[in-house]
Amino acid sequence: MTLFRPLDDRHSLSGRLAMGVEYDGSAYCGWQRLKHAPSVQAELERALAKVASQPITVHASGRTDSGVHATRQIVHFDAPVPRSNKAWVFGVNANLARDVAVRWVREVPDDFHSRFKALARRYRYIILNQMSRPVLERHNVTWCRDPLDADAMHRAAQALVGEHDFSSFRAAGCQSKTPWRHLHFIEVRRHGPLVVVDVQGNAFLHHMIRNIVGALVSVGRGEQGDAYLAELLALKDRTLSDVTAPACGLHFVDSLYDDSWGLPQEPLGPNLLAFLGEWTGERPLPDCPMVEFRRGRPVAQARG
Repeated sequence: MTLFRPLDDRHSLSGRLAMGVEYDGSAYCGWQRLKHAPSVQAELERALAKVASQPITVHASGRTDSGVHATRQIVHFDAPVPRSNKAWVFGVNANLARDVAVRWVREVPDDFHSRFKALARRYRYIILNQMSRPVLERHNVTWCRDPLDADAMHRAAQALVGEHDFSSFRAAGCQSKTPWRHLHFIEVRRHGPLVVVDVQGNAFLHHMIRNIVGALVSVGRGEQGDAYLAELLALKDRTLSDVTAPACGLHFVDSLYDDSWGLPQEPLGPNLLAFLGEWTGERPLPDCPMVEFRRGRPVAQARG
């Protein structure tokens, strides 16, 4: 795998295109386009329209909330005109605000869909655990001045792995039809002053990860025991749960797809955690019906 790929400026790309996008969500109301506030989707569509000389609508692998960042948001769109790989990347970036960037673009089959073909989504929540407030990292970490026991947080978090009703961790305004989600893994590890919550699942409810992290911090501070997350999960009542952690520490780091789509593999972000050395797609996905269905395999066959 390489960090440097030449951008072809001779052959045009057209049809359905997949694109990797990175953004600092601090100045945006989130991914989704809204009339009353700036969004990442609107900013990207504005820049794409400049390159294509006509409007373009993009579809994302998942929505992020106001203030949440992304290092590997996967989007797709149907290109109304052919443009070179270099034009779709450098041309779009030249028209984007400095807090949004296109990382790569690829031609994909017409049946590819960034949301409905995704097998999993992965986030990392970063807590800077030190006495003094952050300066250089202030926009992309959450600061906690109280000592945190990351091992206790990790133990408590394991109660969430698997398929559960996550009503205790969904926002009051969540629009999902069901509170059930499948958490593939959740890990809490300390790296010097950084405490990182690394979590992957089939999908997430509104504020779900931030609500989980809020409860885990209570465990890390010693205010709650190892069984706290299991107890909250069993309550199935958000009003009896813990606080919502700030958005600034949350990073959408991966959306996983079947290898057959041929999307590029990249080191997982944010770059603040590059020393961990993990690339996207390295961990096996669980054998579950949703993953098999989105890979185009009969669910009954996967069960058998």
